[in-house]
Amino acid sequence: QVQLVESGGGLVQAGGSLRLSCAASQSIFNINAMGWYRQAPGNQRELVALIIINGGITNYADSVKGRFIISRDNAKSTAYLQMNSLKPEDTAVYYCKAETRWGPYWGKGTLVTVSS
Repeated sequence: QVQLVESGGGLVQAGGSLRLSCAASQSIFNINAMGWYRQAPGNQRELVALIIINGGITNYADSVKGRFIISRDNAKSTAYLQMNSLKPEDTAVYYCKAETRWGPYWGKGTLVTVSS
């Protein structure tokens, strides 16, 4: 069993920044990849950013390239999503997902609201 706890969401004005954190209850060495997904009202959940733990390869949705940065801290078993130049269309619940040796696990989500 892996528990993921997200934090860092909140209300920010357009153009502002937020940093999301996702802390895993297991050693990061049991995790193959961590990703951030988001779901806005009426929309499907979509991938925002993904990081491969071994090697640090990253992948981003086109809509966030150049604005968001995903990273991880192995010692803290934590993944981060630095979000810059936020836009109202970034408003959504952001979920952390870990692909582990035991299968995929999701966090409960954190709300990000960007006001215009």
